[in-house]
Amino acid sequence: MSPSAYAFLGLTAIVAALAVAAMLAFVAVRFWAAARTTRPSTRGGGDTAVLTAALQEAVGKLKAQERAMSARAEASERLSGEIMASLTAGLLVVGLRGDVRIVNPAGRRLLGLDEDAAFEDYRQLPEHAAPLAAVIDECLASRRAIVRRALKLSGPQSLASHLGVTVSPLFDDAGELHGAICLFTDITAVIDLEDQVRLKDSLARVGELTAGIAHEFRNGLATIHGYSRLINLDALPPSHRPYVEGIRAETEALGQVVTNFLNFARPAQLSVAPVDLKMIAERTADDLRPDAVARGGDIVVSGTFAIVDGDDVLLRQAFSNLLRNALEACAAAGVPPRVSVEAEVDPGQQVCRVSINDNGPGIEPSVRDRIFRPFFTTKATGTGLGLALVLKIIVTHNGRVTIGTSPLGGASVQLTIPLSAG
Repeated sequence: MSPSAYAFLGLTAIVAALAVAAMLAFVAVRFWAAARTTRPSTRGGGDTAVLTAALQEAVGKLKAQERAMSARAEASERLSGEIMASLTAGLLVVGLRGDVRIVNPAGRRLLGLDEDAAFEDYRQLPEHAAPLAAVIDECLASRRAIVRRALKLSGPQSLASHLGVTVSPLFDDAGELHGAICLFTDITAVIDLEDQVRLKDSLARVGELTAGIAHEFRNGLATIHGYSRLINLDALPPSHRPYVEGIRAETEALGQVVTNFLNFARPAQLSVAPVDLKMIAERTADDLRPDAVARGGDIVVSGTFAIVDGDDVLLRQAFSNLLRNALEACAAAGVPPRVSVEAEVDPGQQVCRVSINDNGPGIEPSVRDRIFRPFFTTKATGTGLGLALVLKIIVTHNGRVTIGTSPLGGASVQLTIPLSAG
């Protein structure tokens, strides 16, 4: 290497050393200025006092930042808790081993779980909520989301009988599955509305298809009955009179059946007005109470009723059919009839629920799905149109009818009718 090159390298080293020295001097001056600004009282205390003050200042700032971060974390946690508690939908977060990490109050209510009851494993859900556990299992096994699936829950413990469920798998940053999040809502009202629409459509079709046939049957029966009335029984041999009397009796009975069926099949024309359900229940009970008392029983009306928009005549007919059915069921079982009409108002669902309970033999679960079909009856005598007509009237009022077991030991018919919009 040439002498000029050595000289250049030496000059460069000297310049670099001077630059480093200048930078260190600048940092020292800034540090000293900051210390004098924050701790003026340490001017005469030496370097140790300056360093101590600077360290205390740094520690104070760190503590302030820590308190701010802690406050933000608490606020975030509090907000998350408020969101989960305020959700009207159920929220359930589970781990791979089945451990329940989060379940919000709405989820407990929808599943019929006590607020204070321990719930550590979703696979320990009550039997009526087993379909929800099965959907979570399916999501964890397939590692795929299940979106808007409708589930039917069985049993009186759950608040909802139908749930709309969405389950999504939870993955960590590495893509490993570590649990699932489940959101579920009560879609009972939606399912009931769909059932009502289908039932109304079915009733309309029945009316259109059968009204003309029923009219023809009634006309033919009227002709047969008319001719039988023209026959003078006194002019017949005594052995022939029972046949003519039988023709008259059967044509009259069949004519009544056809009339009842026409009343059922004919589209209902509602005369809608505000109606007091309590007044309807009490008037109907007053009409049939003498019959119950004569058989050693009674009809009791109790509870909180409501005002609904409906047809007074049709609703009274529905209540009358139900009370009469209850009395006849008790009479067939040979027990003094004890019939109760109980009502309650549900402000949340905006409905009034009325239960007609009796102490008769009840209705077997196997026939409850068919009990409202026209001409289906469990009685020795009867047309099987009474309950079918009740269903049509209540559905026409946008209500629902269900069958259950009475607290008195017999049958219980529950009517759910929307409250008046006014």
